[in-house]
Amino acid sequence: MTVHQISIFVENKSGTLVKVLDLFKEAGIQLIASTISDTVEYGIFRVICSEPMKAKEVLDAAGVSSSIADVFAVTLENYPGTAADAISFLSRAGIGISYLYSFMLSGKGILIFRTDDPAGTADVIRRQGMSVLDDDSLLSLV
Repeated sequence: MTVHQISIFVENKSGTLVKVLDLFKEAGIQLIASTISDTVEYGIFRVICSEPMKAKEVLDAAGVSSSIADVFAVTLENYPGTAADAISFLSRAGIGISYLYSFMLSGKGILIFRTDDPAGTADVIRRQGMSVLDDDSLLSLV
């Protein structure tokens, strides 16, 4: 019911992001989605990719600090309001969203998010009949 996301810690200086992207390029790892949040000194580059375990090994071998987390990937119909509906189900259940990003893939909206209550989130998703992806089903849409 979750996908593996890699969080990569990158310094806020020229060339750091290119180094990570070049590592993925050389290893044949395809980016599916990504986002960067930053502070003054460093950024967190969150990535959903074709081979998360291989990506982690490549980063470790290059001395790049990273971690893998399970995040939810919910598919949405492509019309206004579906994201608001999905998030409101979680909000009404008292579940907080730690972070969220989204993208379109194969005509569907995809919400990637992490919450403060994974078990509760899984329960809400099941009760609401929301469509979720795992690593394999996400990759099949690419």
